[in-house]
Amino acid sequence: MQIPEHITGLNENEVLENRLAFGSNNMEVKEDRVFWNVLREVVSEPMFILLVASCIIYFSLGQIKEGFIMLGSILLVSGISIYQEFRSRNAILSLKKISAPHVKVLRNGKLISIQTEEIVVNDIVYVEEGDVVSADGKIIFSNDFSLNESILTGESFPVEKNKESHPEVFRGTLVVSGSAYIATEAVGLATMFGKIGLSLQQVEVEKTPLQKQIKSFVQYMVWVGGIAFLVIVGVNYFKTSDLIQSILQGLTLAMSILPEEIPVAFSTFQALGAFRLLRNNHIIVKQPQYVETLGSATVICADKTGTITQNKMRLDFIFSFKNNQSIDVINEGIKDNEVLTYGMWSSEINPFDPMEIAIHELYKKSTTQDERHFFKQVHEYPLGGKPPMMTHIFSSPTNEMIIAMKGGPEAMLLQSILPESEKELVREQVHQYAAMGLRVLGVGKSKWSENKWPENQHEFPIEFLGLMAFQDPPKDNITQTLQTFYKAGIDVKMITGDYPETAMAIAKQISFAHDNEVLTGDEVLKMDMPTLREKVKTITLFARMFPEAKLKVIQALKENGEVVAMTGDGVNDGPALKAAHIGIAMGKRGSELAKATAALILTDDDLWNMTDAVAMGRKIYDNLKKAIQYIVSIHIPIFLIVALPLFFKWDFTTIFTPIHVIFLELIMGPTCSIVYENEPIEPGTMLRKPLKTTATFLSFRQLIMSIAQGLFISAGCLGIGYYFMNTDANNELIRSVIFITLLFSNIFLTLFNRSTTQSIIHTIRYKNRLVPIVLIISLAFIFIVTKFPFAHSIFNLSDLNLNQWILCILVAFVSTSWVEIHRFFLRRRLRSR
Repeated sequence: MQIPEHITGLNENEVLENRLAFGSNNMEVKEDRVFWNVLREVVSEPMFILLVASCIIYFSLGQIKEGFIMLGSILLVSGISIYQEFRSRNAILSLKKISAPHVKVLRNGKLISIQTEEIVVNDIVYVEEGDVVSADGKIIFSNDFSLNESILTGESFPVEKNKESHPEVFRGTLVVSGSAYIATEAVGLATMFGKIGLSLQQVEVEKTPLQKQIKSFVQYMVWVGGIAFLVIVGVNYFKTSDLIQSILQGLTLAMSILPEEIPVAFSTFQALGAFRLLRNNHIIVKQPQYVETLGSATVICADKTGTITQNKMRLDFIFSFKNNQSIDVINEGIKDNEVLTYGMWSSEINPFDPMEIAIHELYKKSTTQDERHFFKQVHEYPLGGKPPMMTHIFSSPTNEMIIAMKGGPEAMLLQSILPESEKELVREQVHQYAAMGLRVLGVGKSKWSENKWPENQHEFPIEFLGLMAFQDPPKDNITQTLQTFYKAGIDVKMITGDYPETAMAIAKQISFAHDNEVLTGDEVLKMDMPTLREKVKTITLFARMFPEAKLKVIQALKENGEVVAMTGDGVNDGPALKAAHIGIAMGKRGSELAKATAALILTDDDLWNMTDAVAMGRKIYDNLKKAIQYIVSIHIPIFLIVALPLFFKWDFTTIFTPIHVIFLELIMGPTCSIVYENEPIEPGTMLRKPLKTTATFLSFRQLIMSIAQGLFISAGCLGIGYYFMNTDANNELIRSVIFITLLFSNIFLTLFNRSTTQSIIHTIRYKNRLVPIVLIISLAFIFIVTKFPFAHSIFNLSDLNLNQWILCILVAFVSTSWVEIHRFFLRRRLRSR
């Protein structure tokens, strides 16, 4: 569609002026509100409340030094939490900016592509079928233009729009057919979409099973901490009659129970994982929680064209119905062919589809007289119907009319005037081409004598001209990609609009796993759901598919308990992309609607990157489990060191105070959020079956192992403390050996827990530059608290002699290294299977 030359759109100065006057097309929350939201989340955390309570008690007791230490701890812990939260949010914000939809606008006389948030009032925006309108405005030029306004009205039927009748268009509506130039009148929150609160930010994303499990676990532990607090306060007060000290002991115990590191680690793992997928693998993850889902994917439904194949169309054969001749274009060549000519006329004037580009290029090479500049397009019918077809109408200065159409051969034959016997001959030729793995289009022409064009292109009587067959070779790495998925226990299903023979031929070329059975879209719709659920368990090839059939297949797979990923690029893929657990849009050739609906965007359209994405999802899940096992294991000794001396009636019961616990938390938090998040993927991760979404984040065996590790460390710490208590050591020395043993146990636990199966001899070679940094900081902290007098007074510790140091390190090593023996026998059992 051409626009008058005198309409050039805004220039750069006008864009800046209008942005200052009317604002940007942005519906994001302001940064200052984001900061206050983060701050509110931090101060409402149970750990923050416990720290504040401890700080108040210290000041009320006149223990000014301890009070200021707790105040500094509050600021430090809060600062770390805010930093980690902003780090995660910044990663998400970067992903949002990159995944933001684009739109075409007319500026300085040129049609350019910009992000939708850059639209300003008075911009001339160009939209076409499949686009989502990005701002409110009025039509200035249009062609067969209609919108789906259901997002505003609730009515899903198309509404015809043009300059003369119903020229208003609104943000968020979907272009169903045609194209239009729109003069923008409102942007951002000033649009109808913004005024009635339909911002996508207000749509709450459903939490994943792991998110729900972690939230439930943390809430449960908060209740446990509260009950333990009351018990310790009661028992301690009964024995000492000192309410304030009893409350401090209770606070210490409650702080030791709360696993506040888990939700922080979870959000950090997810957000940074999503950012790494973008940086390393050209994958835009719209919401970080989809990274977790990737690791659980069991089925990938892949569109054939552009996902499995290169989407680089080459016109190999032309079948002329008039001559009953199949022409090998590559080897025989072609000259002034009517089928090719009308195939060109039925294509876009400025083609972007690979098939139409191939048609135009071959027409230019083969015609003796290029007539494209003699004719002007006067009407068009966009791609539509089932099977789809499209029609273009051109007129010359001498009023010569050309009505050309192309589309699915079935659609062309349905409207053709051929007798059934001749239609059958065409169908045989179609199947021959399809069996060669070729994509086939039918071509026809028509005549129309009435003054008004028909409402629907299917009213034209078609004179069938012939067929065009295109070669779309498979991608070079697709066989390797498929084999990687298969080894990872992921089933792959090919979903295509092509003929069954084409799907089967491509499947053979790429070693695609199938059972020699193909299910068509019509067959899918006719099946009842129980039958389809059984079929989709074994069938991997689906042909002649259309939106309703795709959606039904996705639903059947989900009802079977599969975690489904679906690739798509067109407007019609929207429902299936939305229904799948993981909708995957193509970045280069995907429609804006597909990108907006999908959970992930492959920026380079390469399915191979999905293997890395699945690996990343599994790695994040595994590393998160390691972090959680570490947190459980290290919290148990802190809790027991506080509680057991009291219940066992030791002479010395106040081993740890809130100050000790909070500094242990400062070591543990970075360990689980930073060290484990950076751990590499373990060998064999992509050789195991996907984890079921119903599984708990720690299996019973893993939980028992974590508890056992915690109990061994507790035994070591309390054992060495009890030994020194029986040697009449003073309280500071007893506290020192327990504290130092626990700190070294934390170091050893970090190293031993880097793998659930591999020996430390193997994991020590893992590339993780943050491990030595965290270990050096931990050792530096141990050195400071034992060697500097000011640290002695803060933590009420004393220095150790060489033998005491060796004993603490030896006990810590024995308390944690036993797990290596267990893993040795575990590896032997796994190898024997």
